[in-house]
Amino acid sequence: MFERLREDIQSVFHRDPAARNAFEVLTCYPGMHAIWLHRLSRYLWLAGWKWLARVVSNFGRWLTGIEIHPGASIGRRFFIDHGMGIVIGETTEIGDDVTLYQGVTLGGTTWNKGKRHPTLEAGVVVGAGAKVLGPFTVGAGAKVGSNAVVTKAVPPGATVVGIPGRVIVKSDDETEAKRKAMAEKLGFTAYGVSEDMPDPVARAIAQLLDHLQAVDVRLEGMGEALNKLGSDYHGKALPELREEVFACVKDADTVTTG
Repeated sequence: MFERLREDIQSVFHRDPAARNAFEVLTCYPGMHAIWLHRLSRYLWLAGWKWLARVVSNFGRWLTGIEIHPGASIGRRFFIDHGMGIVIGETTEIGDDVTLYQGVTLGGTTWNKGKRHPTLEAGVVVGAGAKVLGPFTVGAGAKVGSNAVVTKAVPPGATVVGIPGRVIVKSDDETEAKRKAMAEKLGFTAYGVSEDMPDPVARAIAQLLDHLQAVDVRLEGMGEALNKLGSDYHGKALPELREEVFACVKDADTVTTG
C-alpha cells in the first residue's frame, strides 16, 4: 500500500511542476484524494458491497468535486490535475500513466447495460473540458484537446481536437522543411506554422506557404528556360518582409492564448 502511495506522489511530481513536496501532495491535491477513495470504493464494489461502494464514491464526490463510479477500472500512476467537475462512468477502463484535467467527462451514449463508456489506453492525456463519450478505445499515447467532443475511436499517438473530435493529420517532415525554407526566404517566421498548433490561421498560412513555394519553383524554372533561349532575364530578389508588420498578429495571439 505504501509503495503504491509513493508511486502516486512521484507521478504528481513528474506531471505537475507546481508540486513542491510530498506533504503538499498528500494534503492539497484533491485528484489524489479522489483516486485513493476510488480504490476503497472499487474494493467494496468487487467484494459485492455495492451500496457501501456507492456511498464511499458519493463521499469522494462531495469532498473533491470528482465523480468516479466504483465500477470503473483504473490503472497505475493515474493523475487528475485540478479535477473539479470530472465524471468517470461505470464501465470506463483507464490504463497506466493516464492524465485528466478538470471538467473531463468519460461518459456513455446509451441507457443499455453492458460496456457503454470509453477505454483509455496507457499514456493518454485528456484536456480540460473534453468529453469522451461511448464504448470505444482511445489508443495509447493519444491526446484529446481541451473542450473536444470525441465519439469515435482514436488511433494510438494521435491528437484529437474540435467538436466533433477530429484527428489532426501532421504534415510529413519534407513538407514542413519546405514551409520553413519558404518562410525564411520571405524574411520572417510565419505565425503559428507548427504541426503542434491545430489553429485555423496556422493552417491557412501553411497552405499559403505551400502555394508560394510552388509558385517560386515555377518562376525559377521559367527563368532558367528563358536564359537557355538567350534571354538576359534575371529574377529580382524578393523584398524582405519586416517583422513589425506581423507584430499585431503575434500580439493578438498572445492576448487570446495567454
